[in-house]
Amino acid sequence: MASDGRRRISLGDIRHEALSETSSTNSECLARARAGDPGNLWVTAERQTGGRGRRGRLWVSERGNLYASLLLIDPAPMERLGSLPLAVAVAVHQAIRSVLPPGGEPLEVKWPNDILIGRKKTCGILVEGEGLPDGRYALIVGIGINVSVMPDNPLYPVTCLRQHASAASPEELFAHLFAAMADVLEIWDQGRGIAEITARWRAIACGVGEKITVNLPDRSISGQFAGIDDNGLLMLDTGAGRIMSIAAGDVFFG
Repeated sequence: MASDGRRRISLGDIRHEALSETSSTNSECLARARAGDPGNLWVTAERQTGGRGRRGRLWVSERGNLYASLLLIDPAPMERLGSLPLAVAVAVHQAIRSVLPPGGEPLEVKWPNDILIGRKKTCGILVEGEGLPDGRYALIVGIGINVSVMPDNPLYPVTCLRQHASAASPEELFAHLFAAMADVLEIWDQGRGIAEITARWRAIACGVGEKITVNLPDRSISGQFAGIDDNGLLMLDTGAGRIMSIAAGDVFFG
């Protein structure tokens, strides 16, 4: 038990339930949280009928890829939750690295947590949260990884692990993800380990120093990607020495 009364995440008490099909692993986790689940639960599915990405976008979810969501209950004080997506990206990158042969195209993270191989998207991550009636806070980390199927994506070039000589099955990849996530969440330590997480994220970041455009809900802003600050916010150099900090947005290179 942490000093603030919150239970720390450890590998030994993380559960996993594998489903053949569900509407959405994120929705399944949220329903279980509302029903009183204590958290530290992975739900995976071979297929999703209503998978979704950021901003409600459809996430095509046919068999052959990995669809997984992790339910966490009160994983950190609210003021430290902002760094969790970076930790998740580090863990997913570590898991994918484990099943790719050496010497291939660069495996990188596009802010905040898309995983790219050779600048093509192979993984999307959706983090959602909800306050529960009993006062607990449910946070769900949804992860979709293209293992053998590449759904069309009009926003970004896409790829899958099979195109990069990985023979791993979704089940094998999940075993790596299960271990990597437990390891990284322990380092993250309810947000207290943000310095180590940001250092690891920076080491695998894509496009630092390049020109980017960030699409916000109400506008688009272009500038040079100056990296992330110590809280994980994107730093955009818009010129004349002005650095803008951005908490959420879609990043496009070039």
